Amino acid sequence: MSSFKKPVYIKELIKKYKLKSKKSLGQNFLLDSNLTDKIIRKTGDLSNYDILEIGPGPGSLTLSILRALPRNLVVVEKDPRCIPALHELTEFFPNKLTILNEDFLNLNPSTLVKPPSRVIANLPYNAGTEILVRFLESSTWPPFWKTLTLMFQKEVAERIIAQPGSKHYGRLSIISQWRSKAEILFSIPPEAFFPPPKVKSSVVKITALSSPIHQAELKNLSFIAKTAFNQRRKMLRHSLKSLSQNIENVLNSTGILPTSRPEELPIKKFCELSERLKGEIFAHLNDKTKRNQ
Repeated sequence: MSSFKKPVYIKELIKKYKLKSKKSLGQNFLLDSNLTDKIIRKTGDLSNYDILEIGPGPGSLTLSILRALPRNLVVVEKDPRCIPALHELTEFFPNKLTILNEDFLNLNPSTLVKPPSRVIANLPYNAGTEILVRFLESSTWPPFWKTLTLMFQKEVAERIIAQPGSKHYGRLSIISQWRSKAEILFSIPPEAFFPPPKVKSSVVKITALSSPIHQAELKNLSFIAKTAFNQRRKMLRHSLKSLSQNIENVLNSTGILPTSRPEELPIKKFCELSERLKGEIFAHLNDKTKRNQ
């Protein structure tokens, strides 16, 4: 990583601008540069990539990204209090940093950076899963990003990589692993943050696959997984009976025991089931849309 004109101390910026984390925004500032640098090393080479960072706060991870000399870095920060601190970083890295004071959930991320691109972020706990699902449920695949290197609450990270039979296995596991390869890089203790959260955190790297591992339509697969895991303790013949009067026959014809529970099914079987029931799913979603109009 390169040097820059003079030292930047994120703790001093926090003090200068009187920045205190807001629980309502899910903020916990990661200030250890050894850890932020480690995240960048684990992400891979950034030199030929546009980078998108979400929720940079006062800029500790931002600084590590900039020191790796990406082609361009776009940061999206909802909290206006952090914007002046982020602007100070532009002095050291001219023409490398674009700062948007926006709610990421209101933006189309594919318009913010040019491919090839990577996404790197210490996501706010209260929005991390929703942000991840938006990336994974992109209508265009392969997506605009090559990798997502994201920090989550450890429990969420375990759900992303969980295998069938695990208590963490669920809809997020299926959607994550259907279109991408996910791995936990390392965990971070609460004391590394300011203020320390009550939970452990983990950094997850998600690499987009060129195509899904099994044939399925995203909308149908997501719906089947959500419906099944909404009642994860029930047998599939009960949790999916609203979709078909002949659900036991459908399950049997797909090679699934009607008495199975959702955490026992591999992704391949969820994909086959979503294809087998796509007509019923379409009718169900269409009826729901009409009721909500």
